[in-house]
Amino acid sequence: MSAGLDSPLGLANEDDQNRLDDRVARLGVALRQTPDLARSRRPLPDMARAVIIGGGVGGASIAYHLAALGWTEIILLDRADLGSGTTFHSAGNVGQLRSTATQTRMMQRDGIGLFRRLRDETGIDPSWHEVGSLRIASSAERAEEILRQAGLARGLGLEMEILSPAEAVDRFPIMAPDGIVLAGLLEADGWIDPAGLTLALAAGARARGVSIHPYVRVTGVVRRDGRVAGIETDRGTVKTEVVVNAGGMFAPEIGRMVGLSIPIVPMEHEYLLTEPIEGVQSNWPVVRDTDNLVYFRPETGGLMVGGFEEHPVPWGLEGIPSDFNSRLLTPDWTRFEEIMPGALRRLPVLAETGITQMVNGPDAFTPDGEFILGETEVPGFWVAAGFCSHGIALAPAIGRQMACWIVEGEPEFDLSAMDVRRFGERHRSRSYVLKRTIEVAGGYFRLQAPGEERTAGRPLRASPAYPRLAELGAVFGERGGWERANWFRVNEATGDECLRPAGLAGRHWSPAIAAEAVATRATAGLFDLSSFTKAEIRGPASSAFLQRLCANDVDRPVGTVVYTQMLNGRGGIECDLTVTRLGVDRFLIVSGTGAGTHDLAWIRRHARDQPGISIEEVTSAYSCFGLWGPCARSILASATEDDVSNAALPYLAAREIVVGSVPVLAVRVTNVGELGWELYAPPDYGLALWDTLWEAGRPFGLVAAGYRAADALRLEKGYRAWPTDVSPEDSPLEAGLMFAVRMDKSIPFIGRDALMSAESGSGLRLRCLVVDDRAPILGGEPVRLNGNILGRVRSGGYGYNIGRTIAYAYLPESVSALGVEVEIEVVGAPRRAVITKEPLIDPRGERVRA
Repeated sequence: MSAGLDSPLGLANEDDQNRLDDRVARLGVALRQTPDLARSRRPLPDMARAVIIGGGVGGASIAYHLAALGWTEIILLDRADLGSGTTFHSAGNVGQLRSTATQTRMMQRDGIGLFRRLRDETGIDPSWHEVGSLRIASSAERAEEILRQAGLARGLGLEMEILSPAEAVDRFPIMAPDGIVLAGLLEADGWIDPAGLTLALAAGARARGVSIHPYVRVTGVVRRDGRVAGIETDRGTVKTEVVVNAGGMFAPEIGRMVGLSIPIVPMEHEYLLTEPIEGVQSNWPVVRDTDNLVYFRPETGGLMVGGFEEHPVPWGLEGIPSDFNSRLLTPDWTRFEEIMPGALRRLPVLAETGITQMVNGPDAFTPDGEFILGETEVPGFWVAAGFCSHGIALAPAIGRQMACWIVEGEPEFDLSAMDVRRFGERHRSRSYVLKRTIEVAGGYFRLQAPGEERTAGRPLRASPAYPRLAELGAVFGERGGWERANWFRVNEATGDECLRPAGLAGRHWSPAIAAEAVATRATAGLFDLSSFTKAEIRGPASSAFLQRLCANDVDRPVGTVVYTQMLNGRGGIECDLTVTRLGVDRFLIVSGTGAGTHDLAWIRRHARDQPGISIEEVTSAYSCFGLWGPCARSILASATEDDVSNAALPYLAAREIVVGSVPVLAVRVTNVGELGWELYAPPDYGLALWDTLWEAGRPFGLVAAGYRAADALRLEKGYRAWPTDVSPEDSPLEAGLMFAVRMDKSIPFIGRDALMSAESGSGLRLRCLVVDDRAPILGGEPVRLNGNILGRVRSGGYGYNIGRTIAYAYLPESVSALGVEVEIEVVGAPRRAVITKEPLIDPRGERVRA
């Protein structure tokens, strides 16, 4: 029976459209054969140490790992059978190389190993098939991406083999070679039965004492003094101080029980199951041909064929039916037409193969395509949801990290990109979340070049100077909902097109970036920094509170600026920010746009039950412009009657001045390694402040400069960026930031004990590497010495003022002395690099203190 698009994809009969696949049947049988998991009316315990709401693969994994860490009196609930939500219809494909280094490392440690041992440990076979996976490049640009992925994999201890088109076809013989440029092979990848995995994890949890209760409806969450105190269900109330919302697509409904907006949108996802095909072998790999929007693998003698179309469809926007359990959606044949042409190009056999079933089920997606994990602003209420079609692969790692987070107060890895605290007030808007989520789901398989910006829901938040930036031809990016200038077209004519990076790295680039970076060091640059996150901490206990949180000494005179980190209990860097003392009991905290929600949540978490402290976000209360460069003082002095000399306003000092007619808080700090200030003013003065500085700067050669130039400048100066160069996994000792730590403060800071013992820790140090040519280094590239991988690049780029490429990587201190030559693998080719003393610009700090 033909699967051509002139027919309804050749369904054997109409009843198949509503038939659940074999995994649902196996799930139901297993539940009925396991009395304690069967549908019953067993009473719930009156009390629990933790209650997990949602018995899908995520909830089962969290229960399993909490019990493995020694917690008892744990309850796992589900509204129906375990795995009956989004879990059962998942494709189950497992790839170790994820979109981020953190997820890949999590997967390496807590993924495949658990899949391999679950059957022997629990007696339930999760049906793990370690058949490998192929990533197909059907374009030159995708080939570059795969070569970069191979480098990232090697830097993380995975070996991705690069195959020729013929070698790729040898691995999947019915695949057409047409258009294949190359392929990447990971031998230890594969696929797993989601229902089997869920039941195996549940069995392992039950064996350690977890009480599992299907067919329980949670109707409310009890709070006392703002904290979780229990749950209410259709079988009674359970007292508990820890509730984990692992509800998948039902997570927003559960979140509303405590007044939270969980930004998740169910998106329809389809795949086909074919009739048996002669010659198909069960040991063939999982294949992803993302240029053709398709993935496929063997399934019961035939094929599973799915994909991610560029025009996805959300579902359940008006609410998910209360009885939507173990159910699929009506197949959407028209929507699959977007995927089918690519599938036929790569698998011509589909044109002559019957389709036994189309599976169409909702997957829980988030506005940025990453999980939602961690404790919310409601103490004791945790979330582990929004698995975005890759939750099956990462379920063991998610369970492990959530368990560590709950038990020990911190996860083992840097989960900032997945932390629930990354979402801001704008994510309370259903329309905004929907637009962003549709864009993310539609780009799931689309090639995304470095520096590419998302466009949905924009513009939303803008600086008072936005009109002036637009007049100068600003090419805007977005961070935290803010429109921010990446570069200005007005500066392109003075830049050098020959500096455009090779390959994909040059797609979203402009010669204006180079021009702005060079001009800032030669004359001055004016940067719009209004998107910086700002908060005021006030009260009689504010100084002691901040001394406890900050590694540096912030109990300094009024008008002092302190650069500092806030550490976690392991000594890792949770926050990287400045603290300005505005009064005896008043401090201004400033951190990066992308880190702001995380940093504020960290501060507020530690302020719980602390009297004498108030915390107020004041981001929108201040516009902010960075005026930096050797001419910055001359420019500012020409626009103010106040004394801005070094004696009156030295480095790391803050003063109230008037610029033109605008009252300004002038803060003597720099993000680019040049003389200058961050200039803060109320937003109603913002446009006037920009205009005043712009007019004052014209005689001195002032340029408008964007964030891409700022990033190049900070690399030249060796300034660290969070969470790329420094993260919750990296200590100040490893990062070269001990100058910002005061170990002898009278109030010990969080993480001090861990930092004191760090000499016997990892032995890694953040090193500056310099490449003599314009290697398109972006981050993630492996670093080798004598053929051995030492580490991977955290961040990198071209230094326009030094004419060389700069990279930063954590390397073993014992083998990374100054002058040592190493190799950095860039798009499959080695580049010679030298470990160099930093900073590369102004090593004695004479410019910033001028």
